[in-house]
Amino acid sequence: MLTLLGFAMIAVFMTAVITRRMSALAALVIIPIIFGLFVDASGIGKMMIDGLTKLAPTGAMLMFGILYFSIMTDAGLFDPLIRGVVKLAGGDPVKILIGTAVIGTGVALDGDGATTYVICVAALLPIYKRLGLSLQYMATLLLMSIGIMNILPWGGPTARAAASMHLDVADVFVPLIPAMVAGFVYQIGVATIFGMRERRRVGVLSAEKFAAIEQELADVPAYRRPRMMPVNLALTVALLVALVWGVLPLPILFIAATAIAMTLNYPSLAEQKERIAAHAYNVLAVVTLIFAAGIFTGIMSGTGMIDAMSRSLIGIMPDQLGPFMAPATAVLSAIATYLVTNDAFYFGVLPILAHTAEAYGITAAEMARASLLGQPVHLLSPLVASTYLLVSLLDIDYGDNQRRSILWVVGLALVMLLAALAFGIVPFVGGH
Repeated sequence: MLTLLGFAMIAVFMTAVITRRMSALAALVIIPIIFGLFVDASGIGKMMIDGLTKLAPTGAMLMFGILYFSIMTDAGLFDPLIRGVVKLAGGDPVKILIGTAVIGTGVALDGDGATTYVICVAALLPIYKRLGLSLQYMATLLLMSIGIMNILPWGGPTARAAASMHLDVADVFVPLIPAMVAGFVYQIGVATIFGMRERRRVGVLSAEKFAAIEQELADVPAYRRPRMMPVNLALTVALLVALVWGVLPLPILFIAATAIAMTLNYPSLAEQKERIAAHAYNVLAVVTLIFAAGIFTGIMSGTGMIDAMSRSLIGIMPDQLGPFMAPATAVLSAIATYLVTNDAFYFGVLPILAHTAEAYGITAAEMARASLLGQPVHLLSPLVASTYLLVSLLDIDYGDNQRRSILWVVGLALVMLLAALAFGIVPFVGGH
C-alpha cells in the first residue's frame, strides 16, 4: 500500500507540474499532504516539521549563497570572465554554449550543485540575455555538469556508496574518471548541437553589434567595486577551499562570507539594504521552494513511503538479470534515485543488490561504481533542492525544464555507462 501511494504521489506531482496544472511550490505542499492524510493523519504535522528541520540548513545555505555570489556579481568579480567569454566567442552562439559547458564543469569541481548554479548563472546570464540565447539550454548544460561532477568524492553520492560497501572512496572514484571524461565529451557534443541551433535562430553577431555589447560590458554601474577585485577573489577562493575541506558547515561558511563581503564592498547600511533588496526576489523564490520541498520529503520519509519504494525497487529485477547485475544496477540507480533520496538508495538498496551480485562474481567496488552512473538523472528528481534553485535563477518553468532536459540527461547517463563497460570499470557479465 505504501509503495503504491509513494509512486502515485510522485506521478501525480510530476503530472501536475509538467502539465502546469499547479506550480512547483503548490504541488510540493498540497499533493503530499493529501497523500499523507491517507496514511497517518494524526502524525502528518510532525512529519512536515521533521522535513523542514532537515532542509533548514539547505535553505540557509542557498539563501546566503545567492546573496554572496550576487554581491560578488554586483561588485564585478565575474566581469573579466564575462568579457573573456564574449571576446573568445566573438558573438558565435556555438562557442558560447561550449563555453557554458566548460565553465559549468570547471566550477562544479566543488561538487556542490547550488554553488555551481549561482556562480555560473551570475557569470553567464548577462551574455545570454544580451545575445538572446535560450536560457533552457544553459540549464540543461549546467545540469549535465553537476551530473558528471557530483561523482567527485566530496560531492556526496560516492562517499555514500563507499560507506555502504565499506570501501575506500578512492577505490570507487578513481576508476570512474574515464567515464566522467566520456560524459564531458558528450556534454560538449550536446553544447555544440545547442549552439548550432542558436546560430541558425539568432545568427552570429555582426562586428558592429559585437562591439556594442563589448562597450555595454565596459560600462561600469555605480555599485561596481573594481578596486576590490583582488580582495573579492581572495575571499571567494578561500570560501571554495573551505567548502571543499569542510572547515565549517556550508550554511555557516556562506553566512560568514556574505557578512564579510557586504562589509568590505558596501560598508554603509544604505548600500547594504539596497543590495539585499535588489536580490530579495531571487532569494525568496528559491527559499520558499526549498521549504516546500521539506514538506514533500518529510511526508515521504515519515509515512514510510521511501522505505517501501526502496524495497519494491529491489524486487523489480528478475533472476535472469543476475549475471548482468552491474549494468542493471546502473540503470536502476537512475530510476531509483529519481524516485527516492540518495540516502535511501545507497544505504537501503545498494547493499542488498551488492550481496546478490556477489554470487555472480561481481565485487562490491564494481557495484558501487555502477550505482553512481545514474546520478545525472537524479539531478532532475523532485527531491533535489538545487534544481529548484537553477530554474528560479533562470526564471524558467520547472516542468518545462523536466521535459526539455530529460532525454539529454538520460543520454549522458547512458554514455557514461557505455564508457564504464568499455573501460572495464564495471563488468557487463559477472563471472562465478
